[in-house]
Amino acid sequence: MNDRLDEEILSYWDRAEESITAARELFNNSHFDFAASRAYYAAFYAASAVLLRAGNEFTKHSAVVAAIHKTLVKTGVISPDIGKKLNRLFELRSIGDYGMMVHVPRPDAEKAVQDAQEILAVLKKI
Repeated sequence: MNDRLDEEILSYWDRAEESITAARELFNNSHFDFAASRAYYAAFYAASAVLLRAGNEFTKHSAVVAAIHKTLVKTGVISPDIGKKLNRLFELRSIGDYGMMVHVPRPDAEKAVQDAQEILAVLKKI
């Protein structure tokens, strides 16, 4: 790996860690839409780091999610359950960021934070 690529990967991990911390804080302060969104971003940054380490870089969120399924779920590197959790976080992020009249309920935000933490732990092992 070259130094720039290593720095970029580390930057993704830093953002993932900061995002999960923010998600917990937002949840604890009853900001459920934003907690779910930050939880998604924690998983997104971690996924981006893993994909970049493998030489894959994407510009769209949907492409990152699809690549995780193609390169990690379908190959058995991570469980399908982790893929499903990432999909659900992606959906909740849309509600949290763009839902207008629809909001992420407390139980869904709590699960989003838990799922993101699990995704980060699994992806760190790769």
